[in-house]
Order: sequence, then C-alpha cells, then structure tokens
Amino acid sequence: MAGKKITKAEIVDAVYEKTGTNRKDIKVIVDFVFEEIRDALTNAAVVELRGFGTFETRFRKGRQRARNPRTGEAVMVTSHGIAAFRPGRELKQAVWNLPGEDRREAERPQGV
Repeated sequence: MAGKKITKAEIVDAVYEKTGTNRKDIKVIVDFVFEEIRDALTNAAVVELRGFGTFETRFRKGRQRARNPRTGEAVMVTSHGIAAFRPGRELKQAVWNLPGEDRREAERPQGV
C-alpha cells in the first residue's frame, strides 16, 4: 500500500541540502508551520496550501453501538472532530501514475 515513511528530521535534512540554511533554523521553521496548522485546525479553520492541498476539521456523530476493531468489544463513541486532508489538483496529478498494488499484479507474468 504505502511506500517508505519520511520523518520530520528527513524533511529538515532535505531542505538543508537544497538551501544550505542552518538545520536548527529549518527545524524551528518546520515546527512553527506544523504548530500553525494544528492551531488553525483546533479553531475549526481551514488551511489551504495552494498547489498542495487543504486541511480541515470535520465532525463525526457519536454512536451508541460501535465496535472496537481489535477486541470486537461493543463501545459507545461520542461525537468528535477529525483532521481531514484533501489533496490539491497539482498533488493529485503528481501522484496519479504511481505504480500501485493492482498495477504490479497486472504486470506480473502469468504462471509465476
């Protein structure tokens, strides 16, 4: 399904290699960006990053009868907020032709 995971430290290193700016400064800026996005979402604001995508808060209704997927135990779930991301057009187009599980299966020779 998903590919390699990229950590915040790896993002900082990649920006450092492209800009030569101090790693410590880059880390502080990345932390501030994430903090601003988090603050906006906790205040039910929409964060639109043109060319990338939109972060927004959505609300899910509570349910009296839900099921814990690990244990199968019946639980009650209260109404709650979730953070949602919608990719922008440019991001959608950039990842559109990435090979996926179904493509790998189709490309596999018969009888293997």
